[in-house]
Amino acid sequence: MKNKQVTFSDLINSDKPVLVDFAADWCGPCKAMNPILRDVAAKLGDKASIVTIDVDKNPGIAQQLNIMGIPTFILYKKGKTIWRQSGMQSANALMHVIEQAVGQEKVPA
Repeated sequence: MKNKQVTFSDLINSDKPVLVDFAADWCGPCKAMNPILRDVAAKLGDKASIVTIDVDKNPGIAQQLNIMGIPTFILYKKGKTIWRQSGMQSANALMHVIEQAVGQEKVPA
């Protein structure tokens, strides 16, 4: 059985929230976010997914979504953008927006 290639659309069209971290290997702040994202993922369990997309390996998606700086985080639910923020984020800030998204469609700014 072949592994099915998962498209970006497949990835974000989930009933549970999906936090996409747009990053690059050479980006210091992106690397600094890795342990924070692991911590948040561990706390969330299966309530949400966290996915990192390397903008250098996926320039089409980065360009399509107008990613100008990294790290940029976009939280999706059922394919809709419900939160977007560039720059480093604290674990508490990420937990807050994801927890809100678990229970509602739109996260207030």
